[in-house]
Amino acid sequence: MKLRIRDNSIRLRLSRSEVALLGTEGLVGAKIQFAGGARFVYCLESSPACVDVAARFTGDELSVRLPESRVQQWVHSDDISIEATQGLDDGGQLKILVEKDFTCLAPREGEDESDMYPHPDQS
Repeated sequence: MKLRIRDNSIRLRLSRSEVALLGTEGLVGAKIQFAGGARFVYCLESSPACVDVAARFTGDELSVRLPESRVQQWVHSDDISIEATQGLDDGGQLKILVEKDFTCLAPREGEDESDMYPHPDQS
């Protein structure tokens, strides 16, 4: 799973196997290890109790929760993304985007894209 953070937006891109795992197990995650034993964990969770897409940051973990019905629709369709906006305490907004990850149009040396979705513009 790839994570991109920019200003007030979070973007998660999932491979085919990660999308399948989210659909069957309801959870997919990853972590980044740092020197000194520090780590950063990020996960995506599908929950039947969840009504709205929401992100939470606690300690060393970023978690994004999605409504299970919305995840199942996404997993079993050609839909590319789940997009939402979460209101913040200060009146601002956090943009959340969860996407199926496509192969690049221009191959990159050393990258394994065998588990990615075919790019729609690829002939």
